[in-house]
Amino acid sequence: MAENATLASRTRPSLPAPEVAALALSLAHLGAGPQSATARRALRRLFDDLDPAETAGTTLDTLARPLDPATAHRARTAAGAITARLVVRLHYADARGDVTVREVEPVTCLVHRDHWYLVGWCRLRRHIRAFRFDRMLALEATEIPARPHRADRFLPFQPRAARTAHCRR
Repeated sequence: MAENATLASRTRPSLPAPEVAALALSLAHLGAGPQSATARRALRRLFDDLDPAETAGTTLDTLARPLDPATAHRARTAAGAITARLVVRLHYADARGDVTVREVEPVTCLVHRDHWYLVGWCRLRRHIRAFRFDRMLALEATEIPARPHRADRFLPFQPRAARTAHCRR
């Protein structure tokens, strides 16, 4: 039995973080059907050999949890806009509950701790922003073309110094 576990861990694919994130976003679209349960188990297996820190463990739980239908719909809309390189218009309530309407050039979706985020260039603030899906009141794709952006330059949870140094390269 131990030999089988060792063999499984040696043959289990190792995926880079962007591929795992893409898989997780795809899982969000599956809802709660039988394929989603199997796919979530597979995603968890990718992390079997890891000893994740608290943040990584929370993020994994968030990745493996199905999104509620409204959030899943917004995630599908965002993913479609990213693929089509279209600006999205979102009605967004910030942490204080203040609502703004923004046009955003979407770059990627990611998970940080307990929440899914849309990351992109906010035309209102003229800067990179991360928007929590659960704070979006509405999200719609427009017909306005978005400029291409490299996802590795849009890492909102990096310390500012690291992000600034990375963007200068």
